[in-house]
Amino acid sequence: MPHYTIVVDRAEDWVWSRDGLDIRTVDEFLANGERRPPRNLRRIINLCRRYAYLSAGYYCSLLAEARDEMPMPTVSDILCLERPAGYAFALPDFDKVLQSTIKRMVSPPDADFGLYVFFGRVDDMRFQKLGAAVFDVLRVPLVKLTVRRKKGRWHVTRLRSVSPHRVPAHLRAFFEDSLHRFTHAGIRRQHKLNTPLYDLAIVIDPSETMPPSDEDALERFQRAATKLRVAAEFITARDERRIPEFDAMLIRSTTALDHFTYTFARKAETEGIPVIDDPVSILRCTNKVYLNELMVGHKLPTPKGAALDRVGFDDERIKVVEERLGYPMVLKIPDGSFSRGVYKCENRDHVRAIAQNLFAHSRIILAQEYMYTPFDWRVGVLAGEPLYVCRYMMSRNHWQIIHHRADGRTAMGDFETLPVEQAPPEVISVATKAAGMIGRGLYGVDLKQTDKGVFVIEINDNPSIDHGVEDKVIKGLLYERIIGELIRRVESRRTT
Repeated sequence: MPHYTIVVDRAEDWVWSRDGLDIRTVDEFLANGERRPPRNLRRIINLCRRYAYLSAGYYCSLLAEARDEMPMPTVSDILCLERPAGYAFALPDFDKVLQSTIKRMVSPPDADFGLYVFFGRVDDMRFQKLGAAVFDVLRVPLVKLTVRRKKGRWHVTRLRSVSPHRVPAHLRAFFEDSLHRFTHAGIRRQHKLNTPLYDLAIVIDPSETMPPSDEDALERFQRAATKLRVAAEFITARDERRIPEFDAMLIRSTTALDHFTYTFARKAETEGIPVIDDPVSILRCTNKVYLNELMVGHKLPTPKGAALDRVGFDDERIKVVEERLGYPMVLKIPDGSFSRGVYKCENRDHVRAIAQNLFAHSRIILAQEYMYTPFDWRVGVLAGEPLYVCRYMMSRNHWQIIHHRADGRTAMGDFETLPVEQAPPEVISVATKAAGMIGRGLYGVDLKQTDKGVFVIEINDNPSIDHGVEDKVIKGLLYERIIGELIRRVESRRTT
């Protein structure tokens, strides 16, 4: 669990219990620059009276960042909050949430009013959505909103920080509860040998029809975490505000840039929380056009391909691609997954029709030579090392591993899982090189092997890990190695 240091201007500003909290004055904090902070004190909650430029509150956050600590608010948030122009960009979104909330009220406000937002929680719970929106944009611990009605519409007109000594007496208990919820400072674990050392968030989407891990695999992730003294908890899209509660995050929902998984990954990274999959890996792996350019640029073997631009796409362009790739050829939407958005084209008319359909979703699409093999190699790579190897067979009477039928049903090919050491060395070598171009996360590298050699088809972040498939050879060790890598990253950050 993250540990927190709370910084105040004066000792008398803190009138609440100190149990489980490290309370320091700003003078103590600023004077402590020579000493590296203890390994478990990484997050600074800056509750100084003023955040003005070059004030003590400003320097509290500035020096925390210089010391590789995680201040709240950051200097960027301070600069935004200090001037109305700094947060003006967010006011229209706040107003939308506000209008929507008031519209649903049985007894709406009849006069201008203020709201206190403490760590994302609002003193008037009817406006909780608004408070969460403000806290997502500006990570300022204590904020007061001014809400006014102008020409029949409600608007957030001002945001200002609130210091602890200005918290109204009737809200002191609410502030303390909000603080404890955010930091978990009120939670006391018994000191036993098997007490969890860290908290892990496993991100899932219960509504997903083809998740990257089935329920049995998720249970084994949780079991492996417990074995390694990590408390694993499943969270969903609704739990974005809880991200700072955890030490590490594992995403087990299919990722996309326009999806909550990418938002979660970015927020975890901002909070200094190790996350698999990290946002850079998501960004790189979810676009096949990018991957093709990357692999060609690094001279990795890959099927011949060509990027097709909606602008200038005509029969002359198709003719050039025909000469390069021949028929059949494959057209791909850049961000497809699980064999979706991939089409085999047999002639020019087919290319023209499929391309026009795909161009409705993306300006650039990818054309590749068709390369049939009875199976694809899948090599799981974790932190640069091969983790598992599978052969994914093509679906029966189909050219892909997953056959998405017109009636909405899917049919999947068979699989075979092999010990890493039994896989062809060239497959392992090419796969690890390909994964290394993306990063040091968890990847599933898809390859085809023909009499001409081994070719990289694509690199997947968030690869499938289902019980009885990818874990068939090394079983529980697969889950333990992934959890262990997250532990290593947590401990590495705390000792540097």
